[in-house]
Amino acid sequence: MAILLIALRLLATLGILGATTWAAGLLIFRLPGTTGTLAAVGFGVAGLAGAVGLWSGAARLPLSFAVLFLGLLGWWNGLMPSHDRAWIPELARLPSIAREGDILTVSNLRNFNWRTETDYDERWETRRYDLSKVEGIDLYLSYWSGEAIAHLLVSFPFADQPPLTFSIEVRREKGEEWSALAGFFRSYEMAYVAAPERDLVGLRSHARKEDVRLFRIAATPAQARDVLLAYVADVNELAGRPRWYNTLTTNCTTVVYTLVGSVAPAWKFSLPLDPRVLLSGYLPGYLQRIGAVRSDIPLDELVRRARIGERARAISLDNPDFSTKIREGVPTARP
Repeated sequence: MAILLIALRLLATLGILGATTWAAGLLIFRLPGTTGTLAAVGFGVAGLAGAVGLWSGAARLPLSFAVLFLGLLGWWNGLMPSHDRAWIPELARLPSIAREGDILTVSNLRNFNWRTETDYDERWETRRYDLSKVEGIDLYLSYWSGEAIAHLLVSFPFADQPPLTFSIEVRREKGEEWSALAGFFRSYEMAYVAAPERDLVGLRSHARKEDVRLFRIAATPAQARDVLLAYVADVNELAGRPRWYNTLTTNCTTVVYTLVGSVAPAWKFSLPLDPRVLLSGYLPGYLQRIGAVRSDIPLDELVRRARIGERARAISLDNPDFSTKIREGVPTARP
């Protein structure tokens, strides 16, 4: 009995310390300046007191902490996302997609002319796409710092026009900086960008000089259509109701994982849980494991041939064959 009691106290102590750490982060990132720091320090003291109370027999201390933490949870739960903020220009508009039969009409499609990351011409368009002409799915990973993390783009090639590409982004306000830690605490809304590859890929290959890699997914046109329609539904849902971005659970990889998972049960490969879903830089190994990319090519060779960043930078973004040329030398979806 004594051992059980000690084990329970240890678990409760870990729970209090974990809750205190999360709460301190919330206060630091959601309250301004010194106010957030002081509030986090005060909450930290309350958490330590609650942990001490578990072992000293002063029950009022952990109970007081529990009440304080529940109050903080109530405040956190009341933080509501919004579409009505002073957004940075490249994320000022959210796409919406209307469907009439096989025809998709994409409004607020972004087609910026990027010279540098801060020097560009804004251009928002409306384009129509024929679902019966979608040919497959291509996946871009853009690396900017090491091999563990990359930004994910999903692109749908069409037989009669350049691909339609989607990116899931942190929707920042003007003057707001990105912080992965802040992304755990309802600091940013989520945004979709629908664009041609000259915009979304070109921003990363040309303006940011990132290491962009392209992988052709082993999806049939019918499967690609299913995934595209899953995107359409979620794009429209987000356009109608804002959503928080979360560094861990609602990001450029996990949202795509959920969308593809909604149609993948009918496919030949499944989508098992894997740490590489979160460590997006290692996705190629995961994709090869589940049979979504070529398995007859060694992974190192597949990655080498997927690097299109340097080749893309040699092609003008105004070249009408930009999407075709960056695919040259990249392994096809099937042998």
